[in-house]
Amino acid sequence: MAVKIRLRRMGAKKAPFYRVVVADSRSPRDGRFIEEIGYYNPVAEPQELKIDGERAKAWMQNGAQPTDIVKKLFGRAGINE
Repeated sequence: MAVKIRLRRMGAKKAPFYRVVVADSRSPRDGRFIEEIGYYNPVAEPQELKIDGERAKAWMQNGAQPTDIVKKLFGRAGINE
């Protein structure tokens, strides 16, 4: 099973809010997930970003691959891979 750390879109139309989740790569974007490890709100001023670094590192050590956008968010949050 290929596991990814990716964004799950929430919120209203034209007002996105994202949750950072660990999910099977075969599941749909907003479908089933294994664990929620944080959130990202690009609409708020200033942008809100909260990620549980310990859980993210634990998942990556077990083989979970973050998507490109999530890698950038990890950089902002100070989480090294």
